[in-house]
Amino acid sequence: MLDYLLEAFVTLFVTVDPLGLAPLFIGLTGGMSAADRRHVALRATGIATAILVAFALFGGKLLMLMGISLPAFRIAGGLLLFSTAFQMVFSQKEPRDKSDADRAVTLDHIRDIAAFPLAIPLLAGPGAISAAILAASKAPSVPAYGAFVGLIILVMAISLVVFLAAGPIDRRIGETGRIVVGRLLGLLLAALAVQFVADGVKAILAG
Repeated sequence: MLDYLLEAFVTLFVTVDPLGLAPLFIGLTGGMSAADRRHVALRATGIATAILVAFALFGGKLLMLMGISLPAFRIAGGLLLFSTAFQMVFSQKEPRDKSDADRAVTLDHIRDIAAFPLAIPLLAGPGAISAAILAASKAPSVPAYGAFVGLIILVMAISLVVFLAAGPIDRRIGETGRIVVGRLLGLLLAALAVQFVADGVKAILAG
């Protein structure tokens, strides 16, 4: 059981990659206050936790009943992620007027960012969902199954801590650094999106 849990934790942690998502969190929440960022981090990790736990418990049966394959999830997630990357790379200059900036960060915007793309597909993306379903299917016993659900919560808690610590970094790089980082991360997101789609297509063709 210990070997199973260790393997499941490493697989899920590497797939979610909380440390790698920290710069993305900074880029996506640029211009927000510390309180707003905290709200986004809490909401995103909460949504992602619910999604991964749900798929660990019911994902395999649900996909089978709906006739949806995991490669199809990869392709869909890649297309959605590419849309976000496009906006990050080609977005217009942030308004300099403070009132305009304050209006730009609305509650709806905070909720949207937390749900997409942070919770889906960055935290609970096709890879993490696949890892959750596969690891749950390999559980050797009911206690191990329950422990794996605990591991999902642990990985999301680590992600939350990483996101909350990302704020001080943003204050150091400033507005110019934020713009440069946002554009560069948009390119990385685009590449990641293409990789998701490529992996999905490759799996479908192989199947």
